Order: sequence, then structure tokens, then C-alpha cells
Amino acid sequence: MKVLLIGSGGREHSLAWALAKSPKLTKLYAAPGNAGIAAHAELSDLDVSDHAAVITFCRDKQIEFVVVGPEAPLVAGLVDDLDAAGIKAFGPSKAAAQLEGSKAFTKAVCDEANIPTAGYGRFDNAADALNYVRTKGAPIVIKADGLAAGKGVVVAMTLADAEAAVTDCFDGTFGAAGSEVVIEEFLEGEEASFFVLSDGINALPLATAQDHKRAYDGDEGPNTGGMGAYSPAPVLTDDLVADVMRSIVEPTIATLSKRGTPFKGVLYAGLMITSDGPKLIEYNTRFGDPECQVLMMRLKSDLLELMIASADGTLDQSHADWHDDVALTVVMAAKGYPGVYKKGTEIKGLNVISSDEAEVFHAGTKSDGDKILANGGRVLNITALGTSVKDAQAAAYKAVSKIDWPEGFCRSDIGWRAVARET
Repeated sequence: MKVLLIGSGGREHSLAWALAKSPKLTKLYAAPGNAGIAAHAELSDLDVSDHAAVITFCRDKQIEFVVVGPEAPLVAGLVDDLDAAGIKAFGPSKAAAQLEGSKAFTKAVCDEANIPTAGYGRFDNAADALNYVRTKGAPIVIKADGLAAGKGVVVAMTLADAEAAVTDCFDGTFGAAGSEVVIEEFLEGEEASFFVLSDGINALPLATAQDHKRAYDGDEGPNTGGMGAYSPAPVLTDDLVADVMRSIVEPTIATLSKRGTPFKGVLYAGLMITSDGPKLIEYNTRFGDPECQVLMMRLKSDLLELMIASADGTLDQSHADWHDDVALTVVMAAKGYPGVYKKGTEIKGLNVISSDEAEVFHAGTKSDGDKILANGGRVLNITALGTSVKDAQAAAYKAVSKIDWPEGFCRSDIGWRAVARET
């Protein structure tokens, strides 16, 4: 089977790495890909926002299946257009992808299905939003309604920060994404990520993970797209997973099906484990980044087969098997990230890390002859396995120490919560 993978980040490199193992795969293409993905796929500079061009490419190359990695093409309806052209794809329709594309849409689904989530208000003007914030006080969470490249959420610990976040949204900081704002109560607890595959009716649980959003050690500094992750997440016990399936995931899938917009693809539930039980923080309609990297390291089953079952509506006949080992990934980012950072700096030492030690998934990289150059904020994901979080952590950081990139940085404490539980 010829497959096209859409995307260029660390998530997509780990998906390419996993897809390449499938006996079903005969040829993998990636658009646009990166320097790491090039080891598994033929890269194309295809403009993935041009859906007609993607369809033409698929027909020219006789692509039988398209895997859409990032959220933007899903929200833009790429899967709908591929489906209309008779090309099978993995991912939700434009209507179902609103679970990620609109915070207000997700809240409406939660209301309809009685899904536990943070209390909230939604606003289309600054005056009412500011009045709500001043009434509720801080801490409080301000969310731009639409896609904002992971930057539209502010956890405001002071009233002044909350007011500034509201003003930023309505002043156009996040473009059209901030034209409506969802303001949520601040939830106390521990965050975790839970992933399932859905074929529109059936839900197949995958695995749990825990991300590290803050830029610096000790969960300090600004929010990022994610500085590291590990899987499984001990905070999500078997009983809690069953609770999440029953009270959050299954009602969501049933509600979208009842609405006539069935959800197919991977559903990523961002959860807060509170004293009252798990509550939904947000949904993503694609694999997390960097959570995908640790999930792919642990997955024993054929990823391509599972994705096809999701598209075909046969997940009730599928099962996902996992390695018992813990997987942990450390993100190396360009200094200055998530603010201003420099591109084009050379990364050395990658060739001395063997696959027995760790997998290095490329995120923001490009090739320049024999050189690998940084080409983004989050640049590398160094991912290792171990019998415990502590062992996986040690293996990952041993590999990190071999990388010669003075212009990069990483946190030194990925997995710290789980390591503390183990001791």
C-alpha cells in the first residue's frame, strides 16, 4: 500500500517510523516532512493547504491512504475533500474536527452529553468577557476559541494577567482564533493525556501519557507546545481509564454520531485529575506532540492496520498491543523558545546515538548537504525505553548528552512526577 503522511514535526517523524514497520506498506511519501522523516519516506514540497494539489498528487502517485498528522488540515476539511475524491484518509471530518478547532463547540458537546469539565463562559466581545473575569477573579483560564498554534491558552494567576489575556484576544493577537473567547474555572489537580481511536461508532483505547508544558525545570516558565512526555502515566489508573471512557470519551463519540458528524481518527483527551475525578480540559483531534513519540515507541501493533480500521469502521475487530516498558522523550529546543529563537544552527553528534540507546525523532530540522540544521522552535525529541520511568529518563538523558548543539536547550527533569512516585 502506498501511503502519504501529511506533516513535518516530531509527531510525524514518529508516525513515519511506526508506519515504516508495517508489512502492508510498500511506499511512504511525506509532505513536507523533515530531515528525520526523509529516512523513512520520499519527501514532497507539496502545499498541503491546496487540497486540489494534494488530490492530484495522490492520483499521480497512486496513493491508497493518507495520514493527516497536524490539526490545521483537519480543521480545514482535507479529509472531507479526499473522501469526496475517493481517497481513503485517517482523521476526522471538518465538522468533527471542531472538537479541536473550536473551544466553544467542545463545551457545547460537554453540555449536551453531561461530560465533566470546567465551568465556563463564552464571549464575543471584550466588555462582557472582562466583566466575567472581574466577577470570577483569579486564577482563571482564558482560551481563544479557534486554533492559535498552541498559544491561545493563558492560565492567569492574577486578575491583571487575565484582563491582559482577554484584551490580547480581542485586539487580534491570535487573529480570527480570538474573535470569540472561552473563559474557564481554574482546575486543581494533575494533568494527563489519554488517547483513543474511533471509527465513528466504536472507541479503541490506546494509552496514557503525561506532557510537560512549561519551558523550564520544576514546571516553571512560559507554556510551550510540550518539552517532554512519558507513557504510561501512573496517575491514570485502570479504574480512572474506565471512568474516562464511560463519562467522557464514549458520550462524546455517541453525541457526534447522533448529530450526524461521526468522529473518525484519534481523539486526544487532555484531562485534569481532580479530587472530584477526571475532568476534560480540552480535546485534540490528532496525536499529541510530543506524546505521540512515546506512544509509538510502546506500540507493538501495526499502526497502519489500526488507522485503516478507524477509516473503515472496523475497530470493533481490532486490538492494540503495547510494550510493558516505559517510554520517555526529551524535547531539545532552540534557545529563546517559546519566544524569539534563531534558525539555521548546526546540530552535531546525532550519528553517535544508536537505535539501541534511543530514537531521535526530528521536529524542526532540515538537511544542508551532510549537515542537520535547526529549523524551528522545538527541534529534536530524544526518546528512550526503560523498565521504569527512572530508567527511561536515564537512557534519554544519556543520549541527550551526546548531542553537540550549543544553541539548543532542554529541561533536565522530564518525568519528575512519576520518578517521585517510584521512590
